[in-house]
Amino acid sequence: MRSSTHSKEVAHHPIEPEEPTPVVVATLPMDPKRRRRYLQIAFGMGALVVAVVVLYLLRDFLGAIVLGGAIAFLIQPGVARLVALGIPRVVAISLIFVVIIAALAGLVLLVVPLVVSEVGSLQRQAPGLAAEAQDRINSLQGAVQVFGFKIDLTGATASISSHLREYLLGQFGNAVGIGVTALTTLLQLLLTFIVAFLLALDAASFRRVLRRLVPNDYRTDFDQIWRRIRKMLYAYMRGQLIIAALIGVLSGIACAVLGLPDAIALGLVAGITALIPYLGPFIGAVPAILVGLASSPFKALVVAAVYFLISNVILNFVYPKIVGDAVRLPPLLVIIAFIAGFSWAGILGMFVAVPLAATLRILFDHIYPRLYEKPV
Repeated sequence: MRSSTHSKEVAHHPIEPEEPTPVVVATLPMDPKRRRRYLQIAFGMGALVVAVVVLYLLRDFLGAIVLGGAIAFLIQPGVARLVALGIPRVVAISLIFVVIIAALAGLVLLVVPLVVSEVGSLQRQAPGLAAEAQDRINSLQGAVQVFGFKIDLTGATASISSHLREYLLGQFGNAVGIGVTALTTLLQLLLTFIVAFLLALDAASFRRVLRRLVPNDYRTDFDQIWRRIRKMLYAYMRGQLIIAALIGVLSGIACAVLGLPDAIALGLVAGITALIPYLGPFIGAVPAILVGLASSPFKALVVAAVYFLISNVILNFVYPKIVGDAVRLPPLLVIIAFIAGFSWAGILGMFVAVPLAATLRILFDHIYPRLYEKPV
């Protein structure tokens, strides 16, 4: 009886299941080596952010800083050779700077008299040019038929006529504006040479500082990437100099054939301004056009057409090939990089666009095989 009663109690009161024993997962402490690597990476990224912020705050002087860095980079081989001969590094850099400043002073002494004489000639001929242009504009007034369509030029010619004499007879800038521009340019040049001198003096220290920001396990990769970037930059600078020399020589020959005075000076101006990517050749055409305009408007048009032809042939066919081979980028990517750089930061952006794109390509070529290497 007792057993049956006990079985009924069990049937009416089922035994509750025991609660599962919680599983204790042991958390192992992070490997100190891995933790140190993460901290190094975080510190490097923080330093990079700080550098970008500092460059943004100094954006008004960024052109002088970039140009000074380019000068310091270009003179490194010469400095290294002079140091190998036993000359102190400070003295070697100073000697190279003296040569650069002497070359710039000689160029200024060669070009400035040409510009002054041609501007004076244009000022003397301005009334005659204005009268001739006025006669041509008057002949265009009224309706002109183009492919059967009548185009009324009365309003446009009247507007041009009202402003043309003011532009042609106006001064080429007041004295205050010229003085301020000259002072600003002088300060920018002084800052450029100061930056170049300091970077050239501490070039090895600069590389060591960058290397210290890289974790220990990746410093061999840093050395490989640094060598490839330096080789690429030298090839890019060499390509820029070749393009500038081509444009300067061809422009000087064209000016001599067209009978313009001081063709050598005009060729030098064209070659130096050609160092500005893509826009430089067109800027260098302005002095030659002004010299041609002092002779006759027709000659100015011929000079403009010749410069336009030279610039387009070199920029569209020769430039992408030489620079593309130097930085190992397709010509189309070189042009796209220039457009992107100009839309981002104007002429300064064009200076750094292609080297930056080539640096990204070097990083990609170095990192991609290590992340996605094929299994053996």
